[in-house]
Amino acid sequence: MNQIFKKIYTTTLLLLFSFAIVKAQSDSTRTLTVAGNCAMCKKRIETAAKIQGVESATWNAGDNLLHLKYNSQKVELETIKKNIAQVGHDVENLVASEESYAKLHECCMYPRLENGKVPEKKAVPTTGEPHDHPHTVTGVVVEENEKGDLKPIVGANLHWANLPTKNTRSNENGVFKLEHKEGFDKLVVSYVGMKSDTITIKDLHEVVMITAKGNVLMEVEVKGTRRSNYIDRMTPARLEVLTGKELFKAACCDLSESFETNASVDVISADAVTGSKQIQMLGLSGIYTQLTVENLPGPRGLASPLGLNSIAGTWIESIQIAKGVGSVANGYESMAGQINVELKKPQNSERIFFNAYANNMGRTDVNLNLSQKIGQHWSTSVLLHDNFMYNKSMNFSHNGFRDVPIGNLFSGVNRWLYENGKGLMIQFGVKYLNDDRTGGQIDFDKKTDKGTTNRYGLGFDIERVEGFAKIGYVFPENKHRSIGLQLAGSNYNQKSYFGLKNYNSEQQNGYANLLFQDIIGTVAHKYRVGASINYDNYDEWYLTDQNFKRKEVVSGAFAEYTFSPSEKFDAVVGLRQDYNSLYGWFTTPRLNLRYAPIAGTTFRASSGRGQRTANIFAENTAVLASSRRLIIQSQDIYNKAYGLQPEVSWNTGIAVDQNMRIFGREASASIEFFHNSFSNQVVVDYENPREISFYNLTGKSFSNSLQTEFRFMPAPHFETRLAYRLLDVQTDFQSGRKTKPLLAKHRGFVNLAYNHHSGWSLDYTLNVVGPKRIPSTMDNPVEYQMASESKTYATMNAQISKTFGKDKNFTVYVGGENLSNYFQKTPILAADQPFGNYFDTSMLWGPLTGRMFYTGVRYFIK
Repeated sequence: MNQIFKKIYTTTLLLLFSFAIVKAQSDSTRTLTVAGNCAMCKKRIETAAKIQGVESATWNAGDNLLHLKYNSQKVELETIKKNIAQVGHDVENLVASEESYAKLHECCMYPRLENGKVPEKKAVPTTGEPHDHPHTVTGVVVEENEKGDLKPIVGANLHWANLPTKNTRSNENGVFKLEHKEGFDKLVVSYVGMKSDTITIKDLHEVVMITAKGNVLMEVEVKGTRRSNYIDRMTPARLEVLTGKELFKAACCDLSESFETNASVDVISADAVTGSKQIQMLGLSGIYTQLTVENLPGPRGLASPLGLNSIAGTWIESIQIAKGVGSVANGYESMAGQINVELKKPQNSERIFFNAYANNMGRTDVNLNLSQKIGQHWSTSVLLHDNFMYNKSMNFSHNGFRDVPIGNLFSGVNRWLYENGKGLMIQFGVKYLNDDRTGGQIDFDKKTDKGTTNRYGLGFDIERVEGFAKIGYVFPENKHRSIGLQLAGSNYNQKSYFGLKNYNSEQQNGYANLLFQDIIGTVAHKYRVGASINYDNYDEWYLTDQNFKRKEVVSGAFAEYTFSPSEKFDAVVGLRQDYNSLYGWFTTPRLNLRYAPIAGTTFRASSGRGQRTANIFAENTAVLASSRRLIIQSQDIYNKAYGLQPEVSWNTGIAVDQNMRIFGREASASIEFFHNSFSNQVVVDYENPREISFYNLTGKSFSNSLQTEFRFMPAPHFETRLAYRLLDVQTDFQSGRKTKPLLAKHRGFVNLAYNHHSGWSLDYTLNVVGPKRIPSTMDNPVEYQMASESKTYATMNAQISKTFGKDKNFTVYVGGENLSNYFQKTPILAADQPFGNYFDTSMLWGPLTGRMFYTGVRYFIK
């Protein structure tokens, strides 16, 4: 199969790169981000764009996208952009001058573009419903002459048809504000010399624009919005974006809890005692998903198992989930997909953001974000997170072990940004994490019981320090040309014990990535090239006599070409060549395709290779909290990485997204299929209940993932998401081919969200998880045996929140998790004999804890 893939890539590369030297077609279609607010902005932007050579220009206020069709032989795209900026509107990579912006109408004072993107707006409904509740309606009255120019009408009289005694007048800019009451949707507008009219307002939460043309007053409708969870329709790879509003649907104390309202990513407990969590995507463990923070390496290597707990949910601006292979510019380790976390930026986040959370199980979280602009070019922020857990007696299964370790986790970030407005941007900062927790039996006392057989205990003492920097420069004479340098370095130190076993580890990491991007002739042909180096120094001590040390340096270069002849088609072809100091040269080819034949329909396909080096102890904490005998099947376990070969896989996927309207509102349906095939894998074998073995794959190992999802709004303000996923994951173990243990073949998902402009929000999530295969325990005594398959179970989470204040800056939320109160009754085998031969915490297939309730508050100052 690898040879077939290589032939496909070689042919595709030759074909697509040949397009780069052919002159682009004269008729071009482009989509640009242009900032604006209302129908007046729409008129101004479209008029500025329609210069000679432009066939059509259509701008939408909802997504701030301008759709252009023009003749590239008659006019350049940069000329069109400059014309738009001259009338006061920011367009991607080109900022309008302060003078032109200041001349805009009062109604048109839009939020300025930040890094070429429109700042996230408050969600507004997209339907034709009146949204009937008391609030203030804002609008503008203008007059349009024969040339299409707009001029504000001063002194227009407006009142509701239901209440003619209470009226208002438009000010010197034509702007008016009128208090709305329930049942009011007909607005009477009159002005001297013009025919008055009664207008039915279609959307009371949009800026209402009333235009006088030919002495007749009428409403101009502008609508559109972006949901809290959406699929980016323009990216070649299928990118699911979770915004900050999506994260607020649950408590989201840390990154591991940020996927509770998402159907694509599962978060499970790694075992029954350590409290560590791991993600699963496409049926594969989270170690096969590349985790990045603002496209820099996230917690990886030894830090990966506990890394999800280190990023606070209140720090997160958005999360992008890309299944399958990612860009070669981000490295070679993406095998199942990539999750990129965007943190809040100092230049546009709240000056103060405070969050406090507590639940009935004894956990408390406190978060504080501070940001400050310093002068014209500098800004900085501090993000703090503190987690406390001191309930020693939480034990739903009554087996004498704490379900969650007690202790404290503190983490913080200080970041700085410099931007000179001439193309140079510099970001840098530091991160710190300290995690000190103790688990095990409820009455375990670290001072008297550690290192003895009095009581079973475990503990972590983790410290991680990281520094990062990003330097970017956009060439003023060519906004499509830029160069950037990414730098990161970290030191991770862990001291831990599990009963009588000790595991201490340390990792130093250094990373650098240099990128250059430009176009070839026109924006239809873009390319990126660069070089990167990643340095890892590992030092692991297992028990007292096994020391696993290695230095691994991977350096390489990459090239990526994007062919976009129109907004309907994109092809991204990438190639990396890297040298691993332990395993030699390897090549990483990747391909992403997007085709949108008609409006609302998008096809995507991807394929490529991924490679990583396994860290068997850190990635399998159940090895440590167990009486199983550890076996590494290699000739020299101290050579390279435990004497094992790197993991290599090929991933291929297809996806179809269809947008539509149901009940007059936006809806979408999607179906996706991904196949992952390992040419080598470090097999983790639990099939013998007395052993855990690690060895190189000698047969086949693959995963097939099929997922369908349907999103619609059955009523105003009410979003519904339904999903179903089917997994087929199999591996050739030494005992034969078997499905992956502790993985559900079937999963159903329902999310219901209601958001009202009065400040009330409700969210409900249902997960139905099918049976999972449990590794054989038949060789154990009868009392320590488990069934061969788990039962189907369901979990339910819900949250309700209310926002208060004139600025809607204070929120109170309450919620519950696992409301069905379903939990695994026997999560630990031989819990009564933790130092015996059958103690095992690795057979966790269901929830570890039962019903939990929480409450919290959020407060911010802009």
